[in-house]
Amino acid sequence: MCGRITISVSKQELRDYLYRYFQIGDFDVEYTLPRYNVGPGQMLIAIINDGQKNRVGLLKWGFIPHFSKDEKSGPMLINARAETVSEKPAYRNAFRKQRCLILADSYFEWQKKDNDKIPMRIMVKESPIFTLAGLWSVYVKEDGSKLGTCTIITTSASKDVGFIHDRMPVILTQQTQNLWIQKEDPQELSQLLLPYPEGNLTSYQVSKIVNSLKNDLPECIIPVK
Repeated sequence: MCGRITISVSKQELRDYLYRYFQIGDFDVEYTLPRYNVGPGQMLIAIINDGQKNRVGLLKWGFIPHFSKDEKSGPMLINARAETVSEKPAYRNAFRKQRCLILADSYFEWQKKDNDKIPMRIMVKESPIFTLAGLWSVYVKEDGSKLGTCTIITTSASKDVGFIHDRMPVILTQQTQNLWIQKEDPQELSQLLLPYPEGNLTSYQVSKIVNSLKNDLPECIIPVK
């Protein structure tokens, strides 16, 4: 699964990345950077394609399906399985029409050791920022206001991180990230939802302060010896 990410970069680093890879000229969204511990229920930075150009904005982490009667009627859908995402009623419409990229520079996963859970930070080598495959939806509240929500798609873990957990988020490469938000053929899209190529991920242990979302601190990403 994927339940925590970081985007521990400056706004200028983010602007440079958005322009270089997505031709997005600026990032004017109100969002504090860097972020060291982002979790479900919080806002994520996401990219969508509106059919003409790429756009960046914020989506709340916790997908609300189009058929939901109220904002809290079901469980918080923070992850969707790659193996079933194109078929499940909650996701299949979004899979066809509302795909997004979630920006991150690492994610956390907890490794089970004896009776303990060890938090690990996982990153892409040679890639200070990367994108996760996601789906988005818009929920219209009773007062008419709109809330954009999202989920992160997961797949089986690569050998790089399989010793930590048997699932991982779908990390898209520079070659596939634009295809994810622009392609329309379901079969081609499903073929993008694979473990990240072996040998390209690195990880290290971090402090258990990441267990609490109240801690959004640089100490969350400092290696523990």
